[in-house]
Amino acid sequence: MITCKEAVNRLWDYLDRRPEASSDPELEEHLGLCRHCCGELEFARQVRELLRKPGGATELPQETRARLESFLENLEGKR
Repeated sequence: MITCKEAVNRLWDYLDRRPEASSDPELEEHLGLCRHCCGELEFARQVRELLRKPGGATELPQETRARLESFLENLEGKR
């Protein structure tokens, strides 16, 4: 089974349904067992939903904005 780090790294591609991630049995298995990563998936879905709305980015609660900024900084550090 994949690690939480691997699962979180795959979440956005999975949500975007990119061809290489449209069916990810390892990720789906991990999400079926890991409450933490299920929370990350739900967070990602909520952020995407907010960003789809006109002006959605300005409606993000401060806590959500801080968490998203931290997540993005973490991704930049991995490149």
